[in-house]
Amino acid sequence: MPERDFIARLLAPLATSAAARGLIDDAAVWAPPLGRNLVLTHDVLAAGVHYIGDEPPSDVAWKLLAVNLSDLAAMAATPAGVLLGLGLSAAEDDSWREAFVAGLGRALESFGVSLWGGDTVTGLDRAVLGCTAVGWAEPGKAMGRKGAVPGDELWVSGTIGDAGLGLAIARGEAPFDKALLNRFRRPTPRLALGAALGGVASAGMDVSDGLLIDAARLAAASGVALAIDLDAVPLSRPAANLDELLARVTAGDDYELLFSLPAGTDARGLCTTPVTRIGRVLPGAGLTLRFAGQPVPLPARLGWEHG
Repeated sequence: MPERDFIARLLAPLATSAAARGLIDDAAVWAPPLGRNLVLTHDVLAAGVHYIGDEPPSDVAWKLLAVNLSDLAAMAATPAGVLLGLGLSAAEDDSWREAFVAGLGRALESFGVSLWGGDTVTGLDRAVLGCTAVGWAEPGKAMGRKGAVPGDELWVSGTIGDAGLGLAIARGEAPFDKALLNRFRRPTPRLALGAALGGVASAGMDVSDGLLIDAARLAAASGVALAIDLDAVPLSRPAANLDELLARVTAGDDYELLFSLPAGTDARGLCTTPVTRIGRVLPGAGLTLRFAGQPVPLPARLGWEHG
């Protein structure tokens, strides 16, 4: 399928926002809400790296959009539109592209976001799919990793480690469980919670590379220490032992929100997304862990490290 047909026949019908200009121009034109701050992010999914390569194309499209919107949620931003950069190989034939666009359309509708444009290229050795997400935040309410102070309490949304279990299923290493597989392939960006945290949370970020490694990043950015109670970490399936629990909190791709609030602030009243208090912000640096009332040494690997 020539690029012009891919754009005109498949992608253009999704570009319903006036900002996209029907995908006939070289760029989108968007007028942000008056007085708001722009928030922009860009993430890439590569076949064989971020997804195994044999996932349904509709799920790949969903995840490409969701991981970028999760970055906006982590900044307390409201998404407006996205730009795609689709580098495709011979494996992404016409049927793959049609299924990808169908899944993209469902994801855009589910999250209330518009396709504004982008670019495509073919002939790569493997698919490399990029997405730039554009949103806005109220002045002074964009959340970031810097700002947690001693005395704050540490919270996390949803359940942790599900995507790691889903990855094992996708690899054929664990029994099939649709809910867990979907947690890996079709994450849910916590947009409503992120918006509710703007101007309330002292610091926050999304859990993309593993709870412990991302907590360490938040601690470093804020110049504080974080004490995490492993017993309190929310799980959808009980862990059989401490080793299994540590595997859950170092697995990536959960796309939950990790955030700090002033002591006594109950995050459960901010929105309907389930949240759990898992620790405290202390003076110092780094992480400390406790389990069953006892200190636990940090594992050698805190989470996914990008090369």
